[in-house]
Amino acid sequence: MSTTRPCSPGDRGPESGDGGASAVSARSVAPVDGVAPVDGAAPAGTGSADGAVPAAGAASASAGPQVRALNLAGESGVVPLARDFARQALYAWGWLPAASADRRAAAEDVLLVVSELVTNACLHAEGPDELRISCGNKVLRIEVADRGSGQPAPRTPHRAGRPGGHGMFIVQRLCLDWGVVRTPGVAGKTVWAELGAPA
Repeated sequence: MSTTRPCSPGDRGPESGDGGASAVSARSVAPVDGVAPVDGAAPAGTGSADGAVPAAGAASASAGPQVRALNLAGESGVVPLARDFARQALYAWGWLPAASADRRAAAEDVLLVVSELVTNACLHAEGPDELRISCGNKVLRIEVADRGSGQPAPRTPHRAGRPGGHGMFIVQRLCLDWGVVRTPGVAGKTVWAELGAPA
């Protein structure tokens, strides 16, 4: 189901508790190798060897969701870049290597949704600005910010044999929920999708 609202039901991300404004803007923090510290994460220069900065909650699962952000503005080859970034996050969070077929399928679903959302931003929204992935105990949330004004929607009716137009249909089928966040007075939008964590 596609929705346009500030956040998904049950979302306890940075918007909660402050009237809908993000506690820390990823764009206001200097990125480390393209990865911005988010939500009270370690300051720049304290990242791991791969350049990723551990987000708040990385040390303790009970501290809140783990968050990683990647600046994609002006980058080329953003779809494989985004997939690699998401894959690294899944390794860091223990989704990979997968110990079972169900866990492997869950990780592949995340990578597919990342690809579809970033591709959609490339094709219909002047390209993505940022990919943000957060992982809580039961839900993984993917957010792709872009400068587009359009409203993504699955092609209706969906025809499997027709070329193109399958991206949002795939997102709708694989995700628990998805939607669009717009900030009044700011160009662009953030398309978000949530997937259940593997058992």
